[in-house]
Amino acid sequence: MEPKDKSSDRGYEGFTNTACPFLPCHRNVRHTFNCLFCYCPLIAYVCPGPYRLFTDKHGLVRKDCTACTLPHEGYHASWQFIQTWLERPIPWDGRPADPRAANAERLAQHTPPDRN
Repeated sequence: MEPKDKSSDRGYEGFTNTACPFLPCHRNVRHTFNCLFCYCPLIAYVCPGPYRLFTDKHGLVRKDCTACTLPHEGYHASWQFIQTWLERPIPWDGRPADPRAANAERLAQHTPPDRN
């Protein structure tokens, strides 16, 4: 199936909602702030972000991603980051943030098994 838009316009990769009363919701974003992923699509998946854990009022362990800027650092970089991590998402099992382990787990999933 051919894409409908064959132009080089990449506007779908992000935007900045300057009218949002919560902007900036994530501090220390150095590039154009991308609001496209206001609610991160990786919230239920293993990711390399610097999240903290908290327990909600129902006793469920959840991620607090307010320190994470990965899906907000520039339109193109954040788009590519989310697309890469959603290629083969790994369900999050409640463990604390460990960027090295998340990256290793993702790479292991992309590495074909040894056939010897």
